[in-house]
Amino acid sequence: MNEYLPFSSEIVEVVKETEIESTFRMAYEGEAKPGQFFQVSIPKFGEAPISVSGLGKGYIDLTIRKIGRVTDEVFNYTKGGKLFLRGPYGNGFDVELYKGRELVVVAGGTGLSPVKGVVDYFAQNTAELSGFSLIAGFKSPQDILFKKEMEAWQKKLNVVLTVDNAQDGYSGNVGLVTQFIPELKIESIADVQVIIVGPPVMISFAAKEFLKRGVPTKNIWISLERRMSCGIGKCGHCKIDDVYICLEGPVFNYEKGVELID
Repeated sequence: MNEYLPFSSEIVEVVKETEIESTFRMAYEGEAKPGQFFQVSIPKFGEAPISVSGLGKGYIDLTIRKIGRVTDEVFNYTKGGKLFLRGPYGNGFDVELYKGRELVVVAGGTGLSPVKGVVDYFAQNTAELSGFSLIAGFKSPQDILFKKEMEAWQKKLNVVLTVDNAQDGYSGNVGLVTQFIPELKIESIADVQVIIVGPPVMISFAAKEFLKRGVPTKNIWISLERRMSCGIGKCGHCKIDDVYICLEGPVFNYEKGVELID
């Protein structure tokens, strides 16, 4: 079997999230986890790694930013069209690790996409956690992803939504996600589980804030999606030292992940 050979998948629905981001719901039968990724390809244009932002019976959601040759072309496709996929790749987030405990998720910008499946799951199964908090940060109100889902989460979970730059008409939180970590109510510092996803600098500073509060390093989980290319450890594009992020990650425990953040 050719590892590079993709399969065809029909676009079930397209949801516009922002001016440059949309969620493509793709027909898919198979296993997948939040935090894993698929390679999305179009003949003559190439392929791009996209994280799983949602999953359900007969479909996966891929939230795509219009940012390059491949993704620019993807945005010309609509419901009923077909894209080529291969995957899923990577280890993803295992919700079983967090059941029965308190969970805090910190996400910056598009970093909310790979962890959205975790938030969705526990928003629908709140009794499986002793507590849940989400801190989600975006550049501006116009950059906020998953607005409809955010409204639903806020009814069931402790959600802190913040933006870097406020604009006229916006009345919510303003500031970096890191400034809300010290004041976050955590019932058990020794047992809380933390997931951090976003730009490397955000991950680094957010992790330090939790460490200052005494959260054990082994209780922090991060996702490193930098420089993905082939997805199967052949090209070396995602390699950091002797670690292939696409094979061993992109989700790492912070005890290992701290060595890989650039």
